[in-house]
Amino acid sequence: QVQLVESGGGLVQAGGSLRLSCAASGRIFAAMGWFRQAPGKEREFVAAITTGDSTSYRESVKGRFTISRDYAKNTLYLQMNNLEPEDTAVYYCATKFGSLLPTTRINDINAWGKGTLVTVSS
Repeated sequence: QVQLVESGGGLVQAGGSLRLSCAASGRIFAAMGWFRQAPGKEREFVAAITTGDSTSYRESVKGRFTISRDYAKNTLYLQMNNLEPEDTAVYYCATKFGSLLPTTRINDINAWGKGTLVTVSS
């Protein structure tokens, strides 16, 4: 059983920064990532990282967001800079057996955290 617990969300002005953390316990799969869900919208891929530290991002966050992981602490991070109001959403940590790609279907994710809310004001 894997448990994922996110933290670090909050209210920030446009142009500001936040760092999200995801503390993982139990069986962790090779691929981990972040998704987000804005009000009234579907959950969408944000970023992913493999055990080889290969990363991928959705186009709209490239150059602003950085995903990383600390293996010793079993923690996943998402550094978010130059935040925009369009980034407002609940952010979810996820892990998956095998690859986690921008095209990965939501139903193929093996475990989710409960989410942390990020609100960016204009």
